[in-house]
Amino acid sequence: MLESWRWYGDLDDISLPEIRQTGAKGIVTALHEVPYGQVWERDLVAERRRKIDAAGLVWSVCESLPIHEDIKRGSGNLNGLFENYRQSMANLASEGVKTICYNFMPLLDWTRTDLSAPVSNGGTCLRFSATRMAAFEIHMLGRTDAEADYPADVVEKAAQYYSTMTDDDQKQLLNAIMSGLPGAFDRYDIQGLKQALQTYNGIAQDELRANYARFLNEVIPAAEELGISMCVHPDDPPRDILGLPRIVSNLDDIDWIMNAYDSPANGLTLCSGSLGANPENDVPAIAKKYADRIHFAHLRNVRKDADGSFEEAAHLEGDTDMVSLISVLTKENARRLEDAETEIMGIPFRPDHGHELLYDIGRCSIPGYPLIGRMRGLAEIRGVIHAVESLRGNGSSF
Repeated sequence: MLESWRWYGDLDDISLPEIRQTGAKGIVTALHEVPYGQVWERDLVAERRRKIDAAGLVWSVCESLPIHEDIKRGSGNLNGLFENYRQSMANLASEGVKTICYNFMPLLDWTRTDLSAPVSNGGTCLRFSATRMAAFEIHMLGRTDAEADYPADVVEKAAQYYSTMTDDDQKQLLNAIMSGLPGAFDRYDIQGLKQALQTYNGIAQDELRANYARFLNEVIPAAEELGISMCVHPDDPPRDILGLPRIVSNLDDIDWIMNAYDSPANGLTLCSGSLGANPENDVPAIAKKYADRIHFAHLRNVRKDADGSFEEAAHLEGDTDMVSLISVLTKENARRLEDAETEIMGIPFRPDHGHELLYDIGRCSIPGYPLIGRMRGLAEIRGVIHAVESLRGNGSSF
């Protein structure tokens, strides 16, 4: 498997030479400066690739090539947006970038309510608090029917929490919820978010799925022609949020996506943290079922609470059996490596959402993407991979 690392280019305070010292070989990046819906021009793609090459690394995955909200809503004349998307795919392929991660989450990407929740051994982590999210939706946003989306005890705790919030507390909570969009051009205040949410009025799961099916029909044939592997990222959190439907949250959703356009080019980003935040999901079982359609993996762990809250755990300490998951992925990786013409580097993976540790704290890295915390995660995953592969090489069925 190809050890990779997410890098935000000029937006990132972590440098390529620092990344190289972690031992990672692949870089996962995107042109975050380009507005959604516009073409990623080949010269910009080439410039990013040359910078990565010069550091002795390889651009292994594009994450993400974002999908314009009009495509998700199915609104307006979409022909130009689809053509731009396909042209960006072609420009990436021309520069050797053949794996594209994307998501189909309406309006927001990953969502957290706390960017620096304390962890027991020191340091901080990302956290999603059901109580704080309910306080935001019910009281700060005033979303109609928001109370129905939360258990009664969470609604009560949210009211109590909101009654104690200062203006600064409210600003920090809004900032945390908006922080899942690094590099995006839409940053909302409360009124702006209300207006943006109105553009999804009346769009339920079935309609969002229909719009997603159209997207697949528009881009997967181009991916097949270009030799590109498209891989959808699961919803984060894996549940409806802000009254918006989510359609990549569980095994049933993944079944639908893989069958909506049955092609090897229509694949999955196996994010163990996003899927692992849903108590219904058996992440190793999902990976086993769709091993041949996994084109990219985010390996992280979460620790869940009964009320729907969760936080980023250390990579080997959360609720997901990471050893079993890595066993599935390494078996699939070995199968692919038998055909070196198509899988020279193996399945790219990256550590994800590490804790802020040591001199990460105060460095002002992009939330969820510190240096030391992710390097710890990469080292732990690397150790599990080597152990699993060694056992298998000695005849174990692991």
